[in-house]
Amino acid sequence: MKKSEVITLINPLFLKGVAHRGLHNKSYCENSILAFKNAIDNNLAFELDVHLSKDDELIVCHDSSLKRVTNKEGIIEELTLKEIKENYRLLDNTKIPTLKEVLEMNDEKVPIVIELKPYKKNYKKIAKKVSEELKNVKDKRNFILISFYPQTLTPFKKEKFIRCLLLLYKRKFLFVLRHFFEGLDVEYLFFKDKKYQNEHKKRLILTWTINDLEKLELVKSYVDSITFEDIDPSILKK
Repeated sequence: MKKSEVITLINPLFLKGVAHRGLHNKSYCENSILAFKNAIDNNLAFELDVHLSKDDELIVCHDSSLKRVTNKEGIIEELTLKEIKENYRLLDNTKIPTLKEVLEMNDEKVPIVIELKPYKKNYKKIAKKVSEELKNVKDKRNFILISFYPQTLTPFKKEKFIRCLLLLYKRKFLFVLRHFFEGLDVEYLFFKDKKYQNEHKKRLILTWTINDLEKLELVKSYVDSITFEDIDPSILKK
């Protein structure tokens, strides 16, 4: 698919910057309902991460371990939704959300980047669940699906969602897979390497995570969208 066609298949708001794990701050935890509402209130696309619980519910959290964000031990994939809801709170004292809750709260007011986080090779299982959750969306242009695992994104090709393969610079050998997806979501370090600086002319390129002005200056000429945190989103437009 040509880049010009891909661009028509995503909400233009994606191109103005994506709030990493929601628009979080000292008051609103990452991947919390409050952080997502903050992004919506600022008319910003946001990114979130999903894991599959023991009873096959999609839990919004960056890590499988709940320790960092709740200060309490627990692995999402080893817990049921009920156990998570009843026994864990984020550090802002809110409940850990499900993807369903976030989708209902947002109601496609702003677009969302969804990162699929497989666990112990449950690639197909988590992809199937995300597919089920998104089957009734109003406009597929409001969603971009990302993952470090190609086999997690592959099932969505027939469903016409835009898929961007996540790439770490230290695993840049996976860049050879770029032709299999509609875009790439690459670590900012790629743009210190001249080899990758003009890739945006050929395909949709997102980058992460831009959290200071030095990184922003490095990437801004070489990407279509910036996933950011801890910086004023208004400077992305300059």
